Amino acid sequence: MEHQSMYLTPDIKVSSYEDKLSKTEIVFDHHMLVWFIAGETKIIQADTCYTFKPGDIFLVPRNQLATVINYPTNNQPHKAVVMHLSTVRLRQFYDGLDIDTSLGRTGKIRRFRNHPLLESCFASLLPYFELKELPADIATIKITEAISILRLIDKDIDSELANFEQPGRIDLVDFMERNYMFNMPLERFGYLTGRSLSTFKRDFKKAFDVSPQRWLTQKRLELAYVHFTEKKLRPAEVYYQVGFENLSHFSYAFKKHFGYTPKDLIS
Repeated sequence: MEHQSMYLTPDIKVSSYEDKLSKTEIVFDHHMLVWFIAGETKIIQADTCYTFKPGDIFLVPRNQLATVINYPTNNQPHKAVVMHLSTVRLRQFYDGLDIDTSLGRTGKIRRFRNHPLLESCFASLLPYFELKELPADIATIKITEAISILRLIDKDIDSELANFEQPGRIDLVDFMERNYMFNMPLERFGYLTGRSLSTFKRDFKKAFDVSPQRWLTQKRLELAYVHFTEKKLRPAEVYYQVGFENLSHFSYAFKKHFGYTPKDLIS
């Protein structure tokens, strides 16, 4: 995978992928505001799938599990400009403001299409990428501008951006049933449910009466079976959607669990 990122500052970058497809399962530590320039991106969350194309602008909230799949198109690399809206920056912005966050966080991706104000804000960064330099004071101005535009065009955005709480202890069974297809380290699952790794393993065993790894493998294979039998998808389309890293390992695990290969099932 040929991936390149050019950082103007720790919070502003242009990201480019050259290969046919790249897949990442990730939890962002910061809100990510993205201007999509070329290629295609699919972002899969627990109950939603988004597809973004050139010109789209969208916000990916922090602390949300997602599978991100990038595709170059028309012989052009996948390319996007990204702003990290960090908690530090947002605290500075909201300091002293009287904000109503009673609506609470949704954790959902917010799409702004090619809104002219946001597009202008992002486009103004492109000359700095040519110069490979962006002074810190200008970077602060640009991020402040982006936050201000978001608040202007999305009246509910404060409930997301001005919420600085860390994940608290939540219902483990409900969370895992909705997010088992994401191939995350157990430490990350623990963090997102408000638990240390040892507490996560203990609570998981108590709730499911099986180890996390065995349960995750079984749930992912059962989901793959549904994709094959109901959605008529091919193995190459399924393995990464259900949390496996490569096709051969997926096929081996599928046969071990069901007694036949994916090809046997769909042939």
